[in-house]
Amino acid sequence: MAGGLVGLLIGVMALTAPVIAPSDPLKTNFRRMAKPPDTQSLFGTDQVGRDTLSRVVHGARSSLTVAFASVLLGTTVGALWGVASGYLGGRFDLISQRITEVLQSFPDLILAMAISMAIGTGMPAVIVAIAITRIPFGNRVIRSVALTVRELAYVEAARAAGGSSLRVMMRHVLPQCLAPYLVLATTHLGVAIIIEAALGFLGVGIPPPTPTWGNMLAESLTSLVPHWWLVFFPGLAITVTVLAFNLFGDGVRDTLDPRLSPAFLRMMAGGRRW
Repeated sequence: MAGGLVGLLIGVMALTAPVIAPSDPLKTNFRRMAKPPDTQSLFGTDQVGRDTLSRVVHGARSSLTVAFASVLLGTTVGALWGVASGYLGGRFDLISQRITEVLQSFPDLILAMAISMAIGTGMPAVIVAIAITRIPFGNRVIRSVALTVRELAYVEAARAAGGSSLRVMMRHVLPQCLAPYLVLATTHLGVAIIIEAALGFLGVGIPPPTPTWGNMLAESLTSLVPHWWLVFFPGLAITVTVLAFNLFGDGVRDTLDPRLSPAFLRMMAGGRRW
């Protein structure tokens, strides 16, 4: 609950960034270049006098937009692919799993960086690049659920009644995959934020001057004299956001997993006492 609350507050901050930000994140002030935190700029200013607090607030909008869009796209495509692969089986399943293994053989950051460099920079390219790295996880997890569900009696009854494969998958198999899908989506938000920040730090993410947390970390290295506030505050934003979404994902998993429900745990405890 604490992670979900912090994540919700960060989301509200991102949505209301133009309202709550003290100033324009792109406005330069050459009289206040690289100033430490003070009463005029609570988080200090960067090398060209832009307010760091405003850039962190607006960076939340860019980073969360990329994270939510990429996770939604990648996990949804992977889940639909996993349902089809698990239910249909045969050669389609065999080929699908070999493609999934090829995608999983690359580290997420390396794969996202290669895709982003191949299709170009910008927010749509970053979203697609990160989404492709999420597809194998959705495919594998949802496929395992579909393999179990397709053997249940009501699914066999739907097939015996003459239902097409598409109808059976959409009406009887896919709804049973909703809980693991929600767990995957929430737990992958933190990973997506880390990948987006890393891509921005390496210069293959959303190009400047759009403020993102990764871009701010990369720009902090361009100064001859390092300034701690240019690294600390964007890094703190990334850390708090990733931790919040990871905790929220763990909470969703514990809530939706029947083996971790209080009733099941009480039953298991009673069985051990017996």
